[in-house]
Amino acid sequence: MMDYDYKLELKVRDYECDMQGIVNNSVYMNYLEHTRHEFLLGKGVDFAELAKNSVNLVVVRAELEYKFPLASGDQFWVGLNLVQSSKVRFDFLQDIYRCGDNKLILKAKITGTAVNQRGRPYVPDEIKGLFKSEKE
Repeated sequence: MMDYDYKLELKVRDYECDMQGIVNNSVYMNYLEHTRHEFLLGKGVDFAELAKNSVNLVVVRAELEYKFPLASGDQFWVGLNLVQSSKVRFDFLQDIYRCGDNKLILKAKITGTAVNQRGRPYVPDEIKGLFKSEKE
């Protein structure tokens, strides 16, 4: 198991499950997004403030590898690391584990960038300071 810069614990709610009784595949994107937002908020990065300053954080690619399903009532945690992947992009490396047995549920890489007033991609200073060092 990887060391994570941030972890968030959550619980599956009944309405997130499909007819098979497991979490619907699209719901995992919500778990991942909520974790990214909580991580950034905890680091003082406010989406609303950035948007007011014409800085829009956007997802440009999402890669999800489903390993095992969660079911209603399962408690789980999401681990997150943030790394710079290019001059204008960054990756949120996120994994979901079931609490109790730490069973790997999902692996994800969510690639993002920021878009400035002219629609040009870049990495704002507010994000640059959050990258995990490659030495770690």
